[in-house]
Amino acid sequence: MESSSPSVPFPLLQTPVEANYRACTIPYRFLSDNPRKATPIEIQWIDLFLNSVPSFRCRQRAENDPTVIDAPEKAEKFARRYTEILEDMKKDPESHGGPPDCILLCRLREQALRELGFRDIFKKVKDEENAKAISLFEDVVRRNDAIDEGNRVENLIRGVLAGNIFDLGSAQV
Repeated sequence: MESSSPSVPFPLLQTPVEANYRACTIPYRFLSDNPRKATPIEIQWIDLFLNSVPSFRCRQRAENDPTVIDAPEKAEKFARRYTEILEDMKKDPESHGGPPDCILLCRLREQALRELGFRDIFKKVKDEENAKAISLFEDVVRRNDAIDEGNRVENLIRGVLAGNIFDLGSAQV
């Protein structure tokens, strides 16, 4: 769900997040790297996103989005445009607001989809997965409640981390 409200910094932070926080902790590049030449790690991640373009275009995603008029044609336009952006970034990592990291690559993908009218190509998948999760929720809570207090928090944290790993680049992780 999107919000039209502006983002605001968490008020209890002593310094602004932008000053010292980097969401992507994978070292894509170092200060000694040429800013005009993609690093091997950047190339790997760009290639990962390039290889995912067909799955975004097809497989019940953009191509079959019932909320978008002419979805198959627009899905093909998306595939061409996003591939073009990624190839540009291989040649010049700063060509689209880079240097690239996973967050920028995702943001550019979403921007390309939205420019063509796609709002959420994963809605069907999310709805299906949410229904599965809700059906399992009561049993998961019961099992977690049965764990002694000393291990319960660790069990919950492991579950959260596993969910993040699955969601973000699981093929590479």
